[in-house]
Amino acid sequence: MSLTKNQIKHLRSLAHNLKPIILVGQNGVSENLINELNIALDHHELLKVKLASDDREDRQVMMDDIIAQSNAEKVQTIGKTLILFRRNTKKPVIELPKK
Repeated sequence: MSLTKNQIKHLRSLAHNLKPIILVGQNGVSENLINELNIALDHHELLKVKLASDDREDRQVMMDDIIAQSNAEKVQTIGKTLILFRRNTKKPVIELPKK
């Protein structure tokens, strides 16, 4: 599923007031972190992930890894924060604009 520009804009506005749910520390992207991320995405659909790394390249690698392993869509990245969206097919929480 690919998000349209209008859907991304809508999700960014919803994510504005969210606090980061997942914090990626010095251990990086682990199996436990991905499990917790998947649980959070199933429950919330839209969430913020905060990365502790100061190295921009390391953060980008971690973000790419998180996106690939969670099958989530990247909505936005701002500095050390990644906003992700993944539709819960059984119980959708967020209503997306059609176009």
